[in-house]
Amino acid sequence: MNIFIVSFDVIFIGVIATLIIDIYSFLLNKYFKIPSLNYAIVGRWLLIFIKTRQLRHQNIQLAPLQNLEIFIGWMTHYLIGIFFAVLFILIMGMSWLQQPDLCHAILFGMSTTLFPFLIMQPCFGIGFFAAKTTHPWQARLKSCTVHLLFGIGLFLSAQLLNN
Repeated sequence: MNIFIVSFDVIFIGVIATLIIDIYSFLLNKYFKIPSLNYAIVGRWLLIFIKTRQLRHQNIQLAPLQNLEIFIGWMTHYLIGIFFAVLFILIMGMSWLQQPDLCHAILFGMSTTLFPFLIMQPCFGIGFFAAKTTHPWQARLKSCTVHLLFGIGLFLSAQLLNN
């Protein structure tokens, strides 16, 4: 199998799965006024970390604005989606791309909620499992839903590649 084709396929499923969660978040905001994560915060956190090596914040919202934080945040968001797609294919094997199954994709998507719950949210100052937010169970449900959709997106994008 050609490494270029394999790389394209894995990048494709990562980008499409991430795009699906972004469309979902856009629709939630547009029709129900439920805001999604502001990816500028991700960019701000990463840029501050690169400059100062400060990993954790009391409240990332109060940290100084950074040049290009919106762009860097969105790029990081999509790179994380690609990274998770690569990890998923490394776990499942290349054969999954030819015969994708929804169950494994959903299980993997749900497992990726550990990344925000245990790493990103504490670094942003909102605690493990969004414990320091005003409505932690809403934040947790939203994260779980988004990551479930990421798993579904992996499956659907692999199906799209096969058609």
